[in-house]
Amino acid sequence: MISILKKTAASLLAVMMAVSMTACSNSDSESTDVTTADTSAAETEAKVEESNWDELDQTAITAAMGMGWNLGNQLEANSNGVPSETAWGNPVIKEELLKAVKDAGFSTVRIPVSYLSMIGEGPDYKIDEAWLNRVQEVVDYAINNDLYVVMNIHGDGYYSVNGGWILCVDENQDEIKAKFKAVWTQIADRFKDYDEHLVFESMNEVFDGTYGNPNPTGYENINAYNQIFVDAVRETGSNNTKRWLLVPGWNTNIQHTTGASFVIPQDTKCESDDKRIMISVHYYDPYNFTLDENMSSATTQWGQYATENFDNWGQQDYVDSQMKKLSDTFTSQGYPVIIGEMGVQNKSHVYDKHNEFRRYWNEYVVKAAKANGCIPVYWDNGWNGEKGFGLFDRVNCEVTQPEIIEGIMRAITSEGDYEIPAPVV
Repeated sequence: MISILKKTAASLLAVMMAVSMTACSNSDSESTDVTTADTSAAETEAKVEESNWDELDQTAITAAMGMGWNLGNQLEANSNGVPSETAWGNPVIKEELLKAVKDAGFSTVRIPVSYLSMIGEGPDYKIDEAWLNRVQEVVDYAINNDLYVVMNIHGDGYYSVNGGWILCVDENQDEIKAKFKAVWTQIADRFKDYDEHLVFESMNEVFDGTYGNPNPTGYENINAYNQIFVDAVRETGSNNTKRWLLVPGWNTNIQHTTGASFVIPQDTKCESDDKRIMISVHYYDPYNFTLDENMSSATTQWGQYATENFDNWGQQDYVDSQMKKLSDTFTSQGYPVIIGEMGVQNKSHVYDKHNEFRRYWNEYVVKAAKANGCIPVYWDNGWNGEKGFGLFDRVNCEVTQPEIIEGIMRAITSEGDYEIPAPVV
């Protein structure tokens, strides 16, 4: 599902939070203009010189990354194509937030990033230095707290976003591919000395903007983008020659990614003995329960304990079949799968027991993902109110949905099978 839907209540969020853009806990007050962010080159140099590479195979990286969380609606947020971490109503990102995420039990943070107008004209396509500094600063917040990081190019591939340019069915593919290579070369070069805690993801939910069967030419271009990404990263050298790299299929859709049209890129320049390619998919089924904002069609219950207002598809057997498909196609063949986004928006305003079914869905999906060797990453857009996905208050850096987090952590840490607690209704 495209990110524009997951901006849920962004305008309301902006109004509600405009008065509380101050720091988390004990941080000093500062401007929300992220282009003023300054990262010390000397400090970064010293940091990466001290880093040691730990070669993690598929089993080790999957276990180490554990349960993930998205820093959503922040560095991918934009206003008229200009990226800004506060554009969609969230406060300036503080390291205290990443500490709270770590303390809650998460092992991985996915950091969506949009570049859009921060990319200069060709042929160099130079990324704005201050913006890349800020991206690096936020990545460091996570890695300094012993979190794994998945960093991508996020909002640049949407036909619905002003300034989107990774457009798979446009005619100017030579220009798009040259720009894609130049941008990823700059990003990869900036982070090439970081250790195994950093994973690059080529792009996010790229497709032609229509639903149904993929456009064949568009899919060929997506496969080509992934190959360009892998080659560009490897060519920057240092730890990038052995880093895990994450690539999606059409719109990160499981059906279209496990199908015949998706081509796993060749990784001939990788210096590791084993595979170092991961596969990216998202999971938001059934739509009416997870994402539908139209309360006349949205459902509020899910799973074996649902008694009313639930979908006639996308239930527990469907989760199992989708996760098995990922296992059969990828994880059993040595390719880790990251479910980069999953979650259910809050509909407690229409059904006071909805959070119990949200918890049950999340716990079931995480349990099934783990059983099939996948790495689940919860989508959090920072909004805790009506139609939000938030698990944390990003102003105070505190947990807001302890029951959902408890269920997620029970699923990711439990050994073997266990009975998921029924929703309390």
